[in-house]
Amino acid sequence: MTEDPFIAHRSLLFTVAYEMLGSSADAEDVLQESWLRWADVDRAQVRDPRAYLVRTVTRQALNRLRTLSRSREEYVGEWLPEPLLTSPDVAEDVELAENVSIAMLTVLETLGPTERAVFVLREVFEMPYGEIAEAVGKSAAAVRQIARRAREHVAARRPRVPVSRSEQQAVVERFLAALRTGQLQELLDVMAPDVVLIADGGGLAAAAPAPIHGAALVAKMLARPDRVVSAVWLNGAPAGRIEIDGRVAAVSFVVENGKVTRIHAIANPQKLTRLDEPAELAR
Repeated sequence: MTEDPFIAHRSLLFTVAYEMLGSSADAEDVLQESWLRWADVDRAQVRDPRAYLVRTVTRQALNRLRTLSRSREEYVGEWLPEPLLTSPDVAEDVELAENVSIAMLTVLETLGPTERAVFVLREVFEMPYGEIAEAVGKSAAAVRQIARRAREHVAARRPRVPVSRSEQQAVVERFLAALRTGQLQELLDVMAPDVVLIADGGGLAAAAPAPIHGAALVAKMLARPDRVVSAVWLNGAPAGRIEIDGRVAAVSFVVENGKVTRIHAIANPQKLTRLDEPAELAR
């Protein structure tokens, strides 16, 4: 019996939805809605099930993204994407790992819904402009223009210096080791002077309400010995899991020139539900 195309492409469909929404819970809801629509389709009329399913998921994700925009504007404190536990294998696909990183998803959050959909489908999944046009309800010419603007927007905000996996891992390991010991100077040595810490508690966990700038302030906030620190892989990159008095935070890093330049700390418990089993991501 041939496997249903939806099941065969589920990892890809989840990745598309997650890239567009930055939330695994919302991505799963989109997949459920898309599955219900797929169940009613006459399969004999579908020439390319993969492309058809990606279009369906894209449309549902766009609808969800538009309804989410107001709630994210009213979010308590800083909003960060929902982290995913991933296996180190995800990092083998360098482009996929970069595009699902917390840093990239944070940049994508600054795009409008249609711009985000076009960027994700074109730059991450390399879909033809014609197929993207069908998915977002625009002409192919309009999609080309949207893609160009989105690329420029993202390029201006993403880290400019590519970092090898080995360098990223080495710097993150140094940072986590300094956190375990609570040594202030060791933390200062591994961070750039203008490092930024962004924390997301969502009003449900203690977190700085605004970004904290500067190595001295960030180190002072983090250098505490009463915490359990472990290394994990989040969104295709080396990261950390920090536990204080039973409260958990997932921490990801941007590394440039051998130093940590940005720290994303997600403490909102509603966003930490995917830290027990690695997510299946695919392009």
